[in-house]
Amino acid sequence: MARPTLVESALRHERSVLVVTLIAIPAICWIWIVVMARDMYGPMSGPSAWMMTPVWDAPHLILLWAMWAVMMAGMMLPSAAPILLLYGGAARNRDGTHGVLRVYALAGGYLLVWALFSMGATLLQRLLATRLLLTPMMEPATPVAGALVLVVAGLYQLTPLKRVCLQTCRSPVAFLTRHWRTGAGGAFRMGMDHGTYCLGCCWALMLVLFAGGVMNLAVILALTAWVVVEKIAPFGEQSARLSGALLLGAAAWMLLR
Repeated sequence: MARPTLVESALRHERSVLVVTLIAIPAICWIWIVVMARDMYGPMSGPSAWMMTPVWDAPHLILLWAMWAVMMAGMMLPSAAPILLLYGGAARNRDGTHGVLRVYALAGGYLLVWALFSMGATLLQRLLATRLLLTPMMEPATPVAGALVLVVAGLYQLTPLKRVCLQTCRSPVAFLTRHWRTGAGGAFRMGMDHGTYCLGCCWALMLVLFAGGVMNLAVILALTAWVVVEKIAPFGEQSARLSGALLLGAAAWMLLR
């Protein structure tokens, strides 16, 4: 009888851990995103009402950061499925049931990187808003502002740094082999390391939210799907160049329309 693969072992044992990290947490995040987006583009009388405040004090900035952090978790955790599954199987083979529980630590380190990115996105959003480059609806105030964001994102998609980070994200087995650390602390550090590569791969794509609308569900869904394609699909490595060209074309269209 053939020996089960790491993924099969992860799915067979401690499924609750993987259900929480790969299904429950993203699902909760997406429910929150949908509710916020529908209210933002609807009555604006519910959870998005605080965004219309003229005074951005510390509590409102924390809420804005929380919005970004939840959105990043919902968008990025699905693309981390390969490494979470492989680590779950490998950890169980090495350390038994307790090893699989360290998937939480790995996911925590990964999400911490995106929580830190969310701090930068929050500050950038407030900067753009104070310069009147972003509307209260969190959309570009002018075609030039939106096009500039698309140009930055499109050019980065074509850089060697993007290619290196994407190759690492697409090779979870190689990453685990090179970066393996023992214990929960080691798993957390591995999650941070992998999250850093993921950030290097995807930060520019996340900026597209500023061009299409931070709470625009169509843009959020499209970016989430594209990140998954880049990291998991057989042609994902080539898709970065395609997306770069499409983003530059979209920038030109935005300026010329």
